[in-house]
Amino acid sequence: MQQEGDGRVVRRIRNGEAASCTQGIAAGGGDGHKRQEVAAKDGKESEQKLLTLPTILTLSRVAAVPAMLAVFYSQERWATTAVATIFVVAAMTDWLDGYLARKMGLSSEFGAFLDPVADKLMVATTLVLLCTWPPAMAWARVAPWLLPLPAIVIIGREITMSAVREWAASQGGDIHKTVAVNKLGKCKTVLQMVALTLLLANRNGGGGDALGTAGVSLLYIAAGLALWSLVVYIRAMCNCLTRL
Repeated sequence: MQQEGDGRVVRRIRNGEAASCTQGIAAGGGDGHKRQEVAAKDGKESEQKLLTLPTILTLSRVAAVPAMLAVFYSQERWATTAVATIFVVAAMTDWLDGYLARKMGLSSEFGAFLDPVADKLMVATTLVLLCTWPPAMAWARVAPWLLPLPAIVIIGREITMSAVREWAASQGGDIHKTVAVNKLGKCKTVLQMVALTLLLANRNGGGGDALGTAGVSLLYIAAGLALWSLVVYIRAMCNCLTRL
């Protein structure tokens, strides 16, 4: 009888240990499943934050570059209107993506990084295209350097400014604040977009010398503002460095 009682006790203990192990395994599996769900949820949230509506609009400006390239050299009658329309729509997204990011609270570090890259890529591409096929105007034959000159100034300024901002960002603090976009830079961007639109619309000389001259004049003003704003940024940064 004593042996039977001891056997029963042993079996109960073993059964209890097996049940505890099963529960532990089930709990561990539940925790792992929950961790997987949390990781998947975080991944989806990161993806959603990365591909916000403002960011998609910014990416559309990047996509406009090959579209312009494909249409610009076409000999079709609609090509001039098409390339000017692509540029205008892309330029409008430059304002719209920033507005939506602020209005909807969808600002992101990726969007802040991509926005100026898309702008510079689109402007530089348009300037290069116009230099390879200047508007059909009398002054283009007399002074072929009139268009490449502001193009070099604007592209050179953008490259220099990108390097300055990258260095200022590495320093942080007040130095980084001195190269934040100001009203002068915004005014330069607006004039630049209007000038390039006029020049693209007059690619085949359909708008006459008046339209082309207006576009070139505005482009020179934009180039002057580009240099002026660069001097303002560098001066503000140097003043900040002297106070440190």
